[in-house]
Amino acid sequence: MNCLAIVTARGGSKRIPRKNIRSFLGRPIIAYSIAAALESGCFSRVMVSTDDAEIAQVARELGAEVPFLRSAATSDDFATTAEVLLEVLAEYARRGEEFDCACCLYPTAPFVTAERLREAHRLLLTSGADAAVPVVRFSFPIERALEIRDGRLAFRHPEFRNSRSQDLTPAFHDSGQFYFFRVPPFLASRSLFGEQTVALELPETEVQDIDTEEDWQLAELKYRLLRGGDR
Repeated sequence: MNCLAIVTARGGSKRIPRKNIRSFLGRPIIAYSIAAALESGCFSRVMVSTDDAEIAQVARELGAEVPFLRSAATSDDFATTAEVLLEVLAEYARRGEEFDCACCLYPTAPFVTAERLREAHRLLLTSGADAAVPVVRFSFPIERALEIRDGRLAFRHPEFRNSRSQDLTPAFHDSGQFYFFRVPPFLASRSLFGEQTVALELPETEVQDIDTEEDWQLAELKYRLLRGGDR
């Protein structure tokens, strides 16, 4: 199958400025996603979708392609991931190149590995699904979540207040790392999550959102513990 890796890396990060090329344990954080994609052997092309000249230059130095820059319409705070991917696939099609499958990789996902990408690729092909998404289990039952109402704690779902954890159905959330998908169904639905999506479960040690400085520090700490130092 002709498969494309798309690393989505716009330049306008607000909460952590220049987040996508900031040094993570000595390397631009985007380097980890690019390296995993290149090492996986799953892709005929590994490209970076960006609106930023500096990110484009760093991406090329790391071995990725940047054949065109992202449009203004998909570079603001309100553009969705699906809109970015649709634009990339449309531009390749305009240039005469189409793909059977693709993988959207986030640039701030240093825990992504070539082996996890190969696992997701195999899962996509063997399951017959439209998409394969890495997920992580919530560490505490969401049915027993608390909320604060008028300054007082309350159960969000009081009917589960006495339920045992082992009696509740495990819940998962998106790991925020990548999405492997078949292109034709995605073009038809314009969505990465449909009824034919399968999950690749990851352990908590391999997952960390990076939206704040504290998140960044936690991610570096986790990475050192998991991998034994710099990559």
